[in-house]
Amino acid sequence: MKQNKVYSLLGIAMRGRNLVSGEFQTMEAIKKGSVMLVIIAEDASDNTTKQFTDKCAYYKIPVFCYGTKELLGRAVGKDLRSSVGVCDAGLADVIVKQLKEEER
Repeated sequence: MKQNKVYSLLGIAMRGRNLVSGEFQTMEAIKKGSVMLVIIAEDASDNTTKQFTDKCAYYKIPVFCYGTKELLGRAVGKDLRSSVGVCDAGLADVIVKQLKEEER
C-alpha cells in the first residue's frame, strides 16, 4: 500500500506540470537543470539506467530505481515510461523521503 504514495505524488507532480516523462524529455530537463529528482523504472534497460545514473551523477541530481515501466507510466497517465523527472523541489524532497523510507 505504501508504494502507492510515491505513485500518487508522481501523479500530483504530473497534474501540476512539475514532471517530465520519457527518456528524451527527462534527459533534456537534466541538461537544462530543471529536474530535482529522477526516477528510473527497475525494468528499464541496463543502457538506459547507466545513461541516467551517469548524467545525474554529473549534474548532482538524486536518482532512484523504482517500480516498473508500466506502473510509472500509469502513475503519470501515460503508456510505459522508463524514466520520469520531478521539476518541483518541494515535491522532489517529499518523494525522496518516501523512497528512502521504503528502502528500509
